[in-house]
Amino acid sequence: MEQRVFGGTGRQVPVLGQGTWQMEEDDRDEAIRSLRAGLDLGLTHVDTAELYGHGRVEESIVSEAVAGRRQEVFLVSKVMPSNATYAGTLAACERSLKRLRTDVLDCYLLHWPGSHPLEETVRAFEKLVADGKIRSWGVSNFGVAELEELVELAKPERVACNQVLYHLEERAIEHAVLPWCEARGIAVVGYSPFGNGRFPRPDSPGGRVLEAVARAHGVTPRQVALQFLVRRPSLFAIPKASRVAHLRDNAAAASLRLSREELARLDAAFPLGAYSDELPML
Repeated sequence: MEQRVFGGTGRQVPVLGQGTWQMEEDDRDEAIRSLRAGLDLGLTHVDTAELYGHGRVEESIVSEAVAGRRQEVFLVSKVMPSNATYAGTLAACERSLKRLRTDVLDCYLLHWPGSHPLEETVRAFEKLVADGKIRSWGVSNFGVAELEELVELAKPERVACNQVLYHLEERAIEHAVLPWCEARGIAVVGYSPFGNGRFPRPDSPGGRVLEAVARAHGVTPRQVALQFLVRRPSLFAIPKASRVAHLRDNAAAASLRLSREELARLDAAFPLGAYSDELPML
């Protein structure tokens, strides 16, 4: 599995990881098997959050999947904005650590911008780093305005990543957020890379291009989509897979190589759309 330096952490992290949003709705045993199969194939970046299933995903799925293999895993969780005061962030992290049955998170994120002062959250993140509870921290669903506020409080190299919605039909981050992060060495992690129900239909104009590129390589359209979404050195993706077969399909995308001409065809087939100050999120 290809690895890249994850922002300013200096850590090598797999370009493809494993998301766990809504995994509480899936068959628990199969979801655990899928996550473990992902670890076997090198998808060791595992992303979760206190929000997911009100903690059930952390406690009953992710903790079981990484049991006995914690040292292999780049484990990420998130604090909800409603908990992101100084004291609330510290407490939320402790709860996640307990549910995940680990002493430390590799990265801890603010799930999206909230109403509590960002300064308090950053101060809590730095306290957690100093106390050895987390190794790095970052944010999720931050637009450029929020990122600018963030780097007034902490140097850009302290911000490991910005996790954002990114799929073929939603490329808004490429207007401003992606270049802003790239210029400052901040990793960009795309969640819901298959669009959460918005994957291109085979009979759509873009879908036909996707199918043609996939046929040329003998792979699936989803593998082509994943490889396109991690085509730049700053980009990572965390597709969710609750079934082992789906997981193996995702993992195979890491070895796919698209030509410049193919990348250009896909770029044209899935235009960015108009710029908006409002960052899309799920």
